[in-house]
Amino acid sequence: MRERVLSGMRPSGKLHLGHLHGALLNWAELQKNFDCFYFVADWHAMTTEYANTGNIKQDSFDMVVDWLSVGLDPKKSTIFVQSELPEHAELHLLLSMITPLSWLERCPTYKEQLREIKTRDIHTYGFLGYPVLQAADILIYKANKVPVGEDQLPHLELTREIARRFNSFYGKILTEPKAILTKSSKTPGSDGRKMSKSYNNCIYLSDTPEDISKKISSYITDPARIHPTDKGHPDICPIFALHKIYSENVKEIEDLCKKGEIGCVKCKKMLAEKIIKSLEPVHKKQKELKKNPAVINDILKNGREKAGKFAAQTISEVKKAVKLINSD
Repeated sequence: MRERVLSGMRPSGKLHLGHLHGALLNWAELQKNFDCFYFVADWHAMTTEYANTGNIKQDSFDMVVDWLSVGLDPKKSTIFVQSELPEHAELHLLLSMITPLSWLERCPTYKEQLREIKTRDIHTYGFLGYPVLQAADILIYKANKVPVGEDQLPHLELTREIARRFNSFYGKILTEPKAILTKSSKTPGSDGRKMSKSYNNCIYLSDTPEDISKKISSYITDPARIHPTDKGHPDICPIFALHKIYSENVKEIEDLCKKGEIGCVKCKKMLAEKIIKSLEPVHKKQKELKKNPAVINDILKNGREKAGKFAAQTISEVKKAVKLINSD
């Protein structure tokens, strides 16, 4: 049997190139060698959007459209919505009984977001405890592997600690997942920072060619270059960082920039053409799927049924282990 991989994504608006290169292309590649479970983390979206839940349903649908459009295959992967499987919440509750408060308070992402998020009150029980829900999402399927970036490793280690603590009390029921470290090229936004909806600096997977060209033309470049003939420093230029992802002739572009033989306007135009070309099949697939919402509904229904069998089996084993129900 193939090892099981699990990952999820919050439906918090349109997906962008950062999602594509930071997660989705890797997810599509993992389908070839693993039994993959990918879920819409709509409960997780509520940890910060609890006062404004009106878009979560539509965002969930649109996100699955994007997943399928970039290569996720429902014949190879189980795709489902978190909230449609109450076993996630049940395991979350049981795991919360054994998880020390100090483990959650030391979580680096929790402390970071308390500092950074000022537009919403996230001093809530749900936000503090979301790593336990995240652990339940993984452990309910006894996933062997979880694809993560380096910044997410502390979260996965917390899941492993929770699984170990549970197993030490009740016997070896839960599987400690291991990380598949995701190596992704930096995907800078128009201001040079990491591409993020929070920074309003994104190129979205659903952007039209006109949108893409306009956004690329607005990107900051090497601040030392005033004239097209000035020698450039591509290593500090967000446009060149994207060229490294999308262009085959990267070395040539780098040399031309350093010699002052290509201006930023032309360099941006070349990049925009590459990105637009790469997204053509994605846009075509998006249009097809949005015309046939029943296809998405069937995929999610089949995913729910398949995931539900695994979740029901695990929660039964857990409840027997903690003596909530009798063993057979």
